[in-house]
Amino acid sequence: MNDKQIKQILDEIFIEIFEQKCLLNIEQILSEFAFDIRLPNKVIDAVDGKETWASSINSNKYISQNNMMKYDEYKGWMRPKKEISSLNEIIKAWNKINYITTERVYDSINVSKSDTIYSCENIYRSQDCRNCKNTIFSDGCAKSEYILACQRSSNLNYCIRVDDSGNCSNSYGVVCSSKISNSFFIQDANSLHECMFCSHISNHRYCIANMQFEKEEYMAIKKEVVKWIVSQYMNDK
Repeated sequence: MNDKQIKQILDEIFIEIFEQKCLLNIEQILSEFAFDIRLPNKVIDAVDGKETWASSINSNKYISQNNMMKYDEYKGWMRPKKEISSLNEIIKAWNKINYITTERVYDSINVSKSDTIYSCENIYRSQDCRNCKNTIFSDGCAKSEYILACQRSSNLNYCIRVDDSGNCSNSYGVVCSSKISNSFFIQDANSLHECMFCSHISNHRYCIANMQFEKEEYMAIKKEVVKWIVSQYMNDK
């Protein structure tokens, strides 16, 4: 993905949730929203010396999936048999072919700086994602679209910082919850619509800090909360 495509996705997510375009650049988004997300790290391909991206960094030798496949096609990974007289010789022979494969992308299109991606489209700096589209800085997500800084979640649409949750949409800051829509800062809750700062409740709408409000009251307060959220990340810049 290129910067323009990434920015378009960020704008669509922010418009859907905060009703305004994203005012930060990509690096600022990483610092402000994805600072604690487990993401692929930059390493060096031992074959061509170019940068590549890996979800595992417990090795000294890496090879991109493309280079691994090219090597297999033109030379092959099998080696002629040699006599082995010690365990050290086995380890030495293994080290010659033991590269950690990076940027593993399967049945996916338009993926960059990502690893272990399956059946996805438009993915940037993410890992362990399946059947996702338009995903940025996320880890362990499935069946989701237009998500930013989400992890270990599924069936998300237009979400920012949703963790360990499912079936959420148009929401920001959701943890261990399900069936959450148009909501901010939700913890351990279920079936909430247009709620903010709520925990441990189910089947409500227009609640703030577990208190029931009329729709008009709620919407007026929500506008101020959006201003506060935006001011928080902009004041840091």
